[in-house]
Amino acid sequence: MTAVPSVRLDARKYSRLLAKAQPRAITSEEENDRMLALVDQLMSKGEENLTPEESALFDLLVALIEKFETEHYHLERKSRSTPLSILRELMAARDLKLTDLWKVFGSKGLTSEVLNGKRAISKSKAKALAEFFHVSAELFI
Repeated sequence: MTAVPSVRLDARKYSRLLAKAQPRAITSEEENDRMLALVDQLMSKGEENLTPEESALFDLLVALIEKFETEHYHLERKSRSTPLSILRELMAARDLKLTDLWKVFGSKGLTSEVLNGKRAISKSKAKALAEFFHVSAELFI
């Protein structure tokens, strides 16, 4: 969802959105979670239903989140990184447990098998994990 450059923003509407969201440089997990929740709210409306002002706010929030997560999660693919090690790193960074991923994987058994290395992460589950963690699905493939 990217704002169309030629679309003119209504300064009053955008100012109200900014005042409500209060976006700023993210320095903590709590602030990152707050920004992610705002992005989720905007995404739930659907790209085609966002006003130009909401789209501009969305772009700003995503940029702030990406900057924080790039600096704090260090998820660049390295030759020794595996989809499972990246998943474990993300879980540790957010203090998540196996039970927190049951809905993502669809079952307790599958979650356990993946986290124990007995089963690979499928493409569909990689997409679900990417959406859950707000990262690229390529990290899990």
